[in-house]
Amino acid sequence: MKKSYALIAGVALLSASLAVNAQDATVRVHDAGTGITIPAEIYGQFSEHLGRCIYGGLWVGKDSDIPNVEGYRKDVFEALKALKVPVMRWPGGCFADDYHWVDGIGPLEERAKIANNNWGGTLEDNSFGTHEFLNLCEMLGIEPYISGNVGSGSVEEMAKWVEYMTAPAGSSVANMRVANGRKEPWKVKYFGIGNEAWGCGGNMTASFYSDVYRRYATYLRNQPGNDLYKIASGASDYNYEWTKTLMEQIGDRMDGISVHYYSIVDWGNKGASTKFDEKSYYTILSKTLDVENVLKKHIEIMDEYDPDGDVDLLLDEWGTWYDVEPGTNPGHLYQQNTMRDAIVAALNLDIFHKYTRRLKMCNIAQVVNVLQSMILTNETDMVLTPTYHVFEMYNVHQNAEYIETETSTALVKGLFRSVPVPVIDATASRKDGKMHIDIVNTDYNKSRTVLVEFDNVNAVRKVKSARILTSQRAQDYNDFSNKNQVAPKAFKDYKVVKGGIELTLPPCCIVALETE
Repeated sequence: MKKSYALIAGVALLSASLAVNAQDATVRVHDAGTGITIPAEIYGQFSEHLGRCIYGGLWVGKDSDIPNVEGYRKDVFEALKALKVPVMRWPGGCFADDYHWVDGIGPLEERAKIANNNWGGTLEDNSFGTHEFLNLCEMLGIEPYISGNVGSGSVEEMAKWVEYMTAPAGSSVANMRVANGRKEPWKVKYFGIGNEAWGCGGNMTASFYSDVYRRYATYLRNQPGNDLYKIASGASDYNYEWTKTLMEQIGDRMDGISVHYYSIVDWGNKGASTKFDEKSYYTILSKTLDVENVLKKHIEIMDEYDPDGDVDLLLDEWGTWYDVEPGTNPGHLYQQNTMRDAIVAALNLDIFHKYTRRLKMCNIAQVVNVLQSMILTNETDMVLTPTYHVFEMYNVHQNAEYIETETSTALVKGLFRSVPVPVIDATASRKDGKMHIDIVNTDYNKSRTVLVEFDNVNAVRKVKSARILTSQRAQDYNDFSNKNQVAPKAFKDYKVVKGGIELTLPPCCIVALETE
C-alpha cells in the first residue's frame, strides 16, 4: 500500500487544528491488482495460560453449569467460529517455558497442579492440555501453533511432545496418546522453539540461543503426513541485532523467525485503558504505527541474508498493553477494550497487508480476557470487544488478493519517535469478484470527507454493503451492562460518483465497503 501524505505545516497535536475541507482525503485504489495474496494467518490469535484466558475464557470443563461444547465455553466457541480464526498460538508466552506437556495429559484427577509463577501465582490444574487445545483447533478449523519449552525443558521432552501429537500409533509415546483417547495423530504444522529467549525464555544471548535452536530443531522430526514449520524465538521490537545474529547463525534451518511488538510507550506507566485524553490517544496511535518501521528494518536484515525469501517473519505477539483494570490481579493482565483499540487494530492490519512478501503470520495478544482481547467473559456472560468487531469486519481479506492504495491525507504530528498519524488510512483486497475496502478515520473529534477513486474511472461501481464501527467517544467500550455500545452498523453516508465513492466519516471510525 503506497501512501502519499499531505502534511499540514506546523500541525499541532490536537486534531482540532486540522481544518475540515470540502474533501479532506483521497484514497486511490489501484484496482489492476498485485497478484499478492494476503495470508489468512495475518489474522492469527494467541492464547496463553494467563489470567482467565484459558480457564473461564476458552475452557470451563464438561461438568460446568456454564453452557459448553465438550468443555469449551459455548458462547466463546461460537464467537470464535464466527470470527474465522485461521491460527492460534498456545500455551504461551512466558508460560510456555515453564510448561511440561506431560502434566496436561491423562485423567484430569491425575494431572499435576502447579503455581503459574509467571502470571500472578495462580494455581494451574492442567485440565486444559494438549488434547483440549488440539481438539478445540480441530473443531473450529484452526491451525494450531505450539510454543515449545526451551527455557526449563529438554530436547528429549520437546521431541517426545512432537511425537505424541503427530506420530501414528505404534511407538510407546504415540501409544500414550491412544491410551488417552486419541487414536489418530493430529496435524501440527507450526512449532515454536522457545519464546522470548532473550527474556523470560532463558535470558540468553542471540548467539547462545542460535546454538540451542540448532540442537532442538535437529530432534524435532517430521512424521508421516506431518511436516513441521519450525519457528525461532525472535527479537523484541527494536532489537535488530538479534535478528541479524539468528539469520547469520541459523539461516535456513528455520522456516520462520518471530518478532514481538506491543503498543506501550512507558513500561513503568502504561496508562489506563478507558481513561485517556486526546494526547494519550494520539501517542498510542503513533507508537502502534511505528510497527511499520520495525517490520521494515527486520525485513531489510532478512533480505540481506536470505534474498530468496526462504525464511518468513512472524509477528506472533502484538497489541495494546495498559494498566490492569482496578481491583483485578496485576498478574492477570485484564484490561478493557475501547474504540481506540479498534483503531489500533485496524491500523495494524492495514500495515500488515503491505508486507506479506515476508510477513506470513501475526498473532494478537490475546484471544480472551487478556490484553487486547477479542472477548471478555464473567461467570455467566460474554462481551465482544471493539477489536473483535474489527477482526470480523476485516476477515474478508483472508486469502484475498492484496490491492495497493494510495492515500493523500493530512497528518497529526507524531508523539512517539516523531511517527505521524494519518488522519485517513485505508486498505483493499479482492476475492471472488468482489473488492473490499476499509477506511479508517483516526481523527479524535472531527468528521472527514473522503473520495475513494479507482484507476479505471469508467467502471461503474456498485456498493454491495457498507458497515461502520464507531461510537460517541474514543473512550467508549462494551461491558456486561451495555454489550453493544461499540458494534458494527449499516453505513449510509456515501454516494457513488463517476470513477469513485464519496464518503463522510464521523470521528474515530472504521468503514468497511464491499463493491463490485
